[in-house]
Amino acid sequence: MKKGWLSFLMISVVLLLAACGGGDESTGGEATDTAIAGDDIEDATELNMWTFAEQHMEFFLDAAERWNEEYPDRPIKLVAETYPFDQMHNNLSLSLTSGKGAPDIADIEIARFPNYMEGEPQLLPMNDYVEPEMDNFVKARFDIYAKDGQYYGMPTHVGASVMYYNTEILEQAGVDVDSIHTWDDFREAGKQVVENTDAMMFNSFPGDYLPYFQMVSQQDSDFIDEQGNLTINREENSRALQLLKDMQDEGISEVAPGGHPHAEEYYAYMNEGNAVALAMPIWFMGRFTDYMPDLKGKMVVRPMPAFEEGGKRSAGMGGTGTVVTNQTEHPELAQEFLAYAKLSKDSNIKLWTVLGFDPPRHDVWDDPQVLESNKYFEYFGDDIFDTLTEIKDEINAINVTESTPDVAHELNTTTLNSVLRDGELTAEEALNQAQEAVESVR
Repeated sequence: MKKGWLSFLMISVVLLLAACGGGDESTGGEATDTAIAGDDIEDATELNMWTFAEQHMEFFLDAAERWNEEYPDRPIKLVAETYPFDQMHNNLSLSLTSGKGAPDIADIEIARFPNYMEGEPQLLPMNDYVEPEMDNFVKARFDIYAKDGQYYGMPTHVGASVMYYNTEILEQAGVDVDSIHTWDDFREAGKQVVENTDAMMFNSFPGDYLPYFQMVSQQDSDFIDEQGNLTINREENSRALQLLKDMQDEGISEVAPGGHPHAEEYYAYMNEGNAVALAMPIWFMGRFTDYMPDLKGKMVVRPMPAFEEGGKRSAGMGGTGTVVTNQTEHPELAQEFLAYAKLSKDSNIKLWTVLGFDPPRHDVWDDPQVLESNKYFEYFGDDIFDTLTEIKDEINAINVTESTPDVAHELNTTTLNSVLRDGELTAEEALNQAQEAVESVR
């Protein structure tokens, strides 16, 4: 990659902010926070963990405390350290390359994961723990962190994409939210909304390719194929982008204020009831509860519209894979603890109750602890996991390689703007140019 580092940084930060609720982009050599579980237990085995998200550190500390209660004969002293995003990934790469200084356990953000799969991974495979439980999980989320049949990263959430609908506006327009099954249905509903209310149906985001990527993935497509070849200009990708443009031309959609779904201007716009629908992953629920309080009780979560009847109605976006490095002095204990923290039923329940993430283990979605009232159920209604159950088998794995940052950079800075904001090119023309641009820097 000739653009390499700059574009890699851009997309890594975007995905981090999206999937993990923000983070410190600064660099520096020292941990921004260190916390310990089990330091008062005599003869506890020390395991060190690195992460870039303080929330994740709290989750693992909770897991360590539960581990020590359940396995007092094998206690753990977990030293969890949070570092700035780039610093943590850079330090981890350097320590694995040099053969010294790596932690026992580490979080790796999805866009950075391909770096650690080059050559012989310096991570320990988790197949012995994953394979017996795979039927209980959304398998696509493990495939992202796998190589040659070996599963290295344990997922933090499904990242299931859904459509968020403002039912108050739909009711004013005479539209039943549960009558929307396909994108054609969605467009017809949009026409009713525009005719009968002051709101738009939808928005496009030329500054963030993730909302568009969801529509690509739900068609069994991608920007990169399984062999690592660029497929930016696939017919399905053009179809998705042209649909976004067509909805703008029909007057039922407009470019979102701020240009991306994490902009303060967009939060204010939605909070004021200026648009009905937004397609984003389940982890975006926290943006609604934190930044759009006036929509509480008005929003519901439903499957994304399919491109045709029977088509997929979701995608899996964002993510963090937690790994055991090959430098650990306690490989069996580290692997068992990671499996306990990420694969067990109790820990998947905690992914929801502690972090607010959709657990990749789908057999906990109807667990009473998961269904207990919380701010998300109060905001969106009590059928969130009914929707997730509907779509759990409709989520594709995405292909993340060293080319991903350049693809994202080109789409975010040029392609989407040329079609959705400037209207200079058709979707097909813009994606052909994007294909050529990214190929030229490989």
